[in-house]
Amino acid sequence: MADHQEASVTLPSDPVSVSAARRYVADVLAEWGLPDGAETADTVRLIVSELATNAVQHTFGQSPTFTVDVRLERDERLRIGVTDSHPRWPQRLPAAVQQDNGRGMVIIRWLAAECGGRLSVTPTEEGGKTVWIALPWTVPVQT
Repeated sequence: MADHQEASVTLPSDPVSVSAARRYVADVLAEWGLPDGAETADTVRLIVSELATNAVQHTFGQSPTFTVDVRLERDERLRIGVTDSHPRWPQRLPAAVQQDNGRGMVIIRWLAAECGGRLSVTPTEEGGKTVWIALPWTVPVQT
């Protein structure tokens, strides 16, 4: 395999973009050899949905677009990042909080941990942030 494979798409910060982001990532992963019905594919789609939803809902109109990056790295890690230009970073909710929304990051962290992955947040040069998920890649890469 080459050093890595990568794909990226930038979408408007609009609720309809959440499903577009999910489809885009599923198509990229299928192209890289992950079967659509694989459990990992379902987990990744849910993670992308939550990350994209956060980029749309929690930037309060201050990020007109968000970008989804998908990278398959040499160390057999799948990295998915969602970047927006809003300066506020995700907040960790106390476990006792009872509310109908705001649990996206809890879900994302749990899903990543279940797959042996991790979550990280990095700043962008433009003052926004990228929320990254790194997961083990268990599907052989087709060349």
